[in-house]
Amino acid sequence: MTQIALIKAKVENTPTSEELWAEIQLASKRIRESYDELLWINKRPAIAETRHLYKSLGKDPNRYRVSSEALCRRVVKGMDIYRINTLVDLINLVSMVSGYAIGGFDADKIQGDVVTWGVGEKDEEYEGIGRGMLNVEGLPVYRDAVGGIGSPTSDVERTKITLDTVNLQMQINAFAEEMPLHETVEWTIGLLEKYCNASSIEVSYF
Repeated sequence: MTQIALIKAKVENTPTSEELWAEIQLASKRIRESYDELLWINKRPAIAETRHLYKSLGKDPNRYRVSSEALCRRVVKGMDIYRINTLVDLINLVSMVSGYAIGGFDADKIQGDVVTWGVGEKDEEYEGIGRGMLNVEGLPVYRDAVGGIGSPTSDVERTKITLDTVNLQMQINAFAEEMPLHETVEWTIGLLEKYCNASSIEVSYF
């Protein structure tokens, strides 16, 4: 099963939310209790299938970790996930709990009318958020009219979510179902409405 859920919404971002952070801490505790060994994380269906996709494209998933896997590894190691802003923290919560790698973008920074899905090319320019230039050759990559905007490992600086973001685009990558995708979307929308006053919400499945 490969399915992508696309969520678009008008939002109000904020620096932080203590109530949301409490939800994240509770979810982190459940994950620590469920996966007390790091290798078990890789057996989660959504993560395992994304890792398999990387291998099939010739990419080492231990060197270029799936974002949901990286979040869970931090938690199991006893560390908090990075606290960025309400929208990013919310996306990280959904990714960590569902197991799905999720792209989160400022829709106003996406160039052109179409986002395509392909494979990273040799020497393709791709500046990952907080990672500098990232070698995306062999990684699944979303592109707009200008170039890459996201992958299951890292999104790019150019289209990242900031406190000024008012139009959100989220792409939930379900390469194997773990938490049912429709439930994941419904939960995500509820969180967006609760913490970011989301409106004009549109959902599509591909």
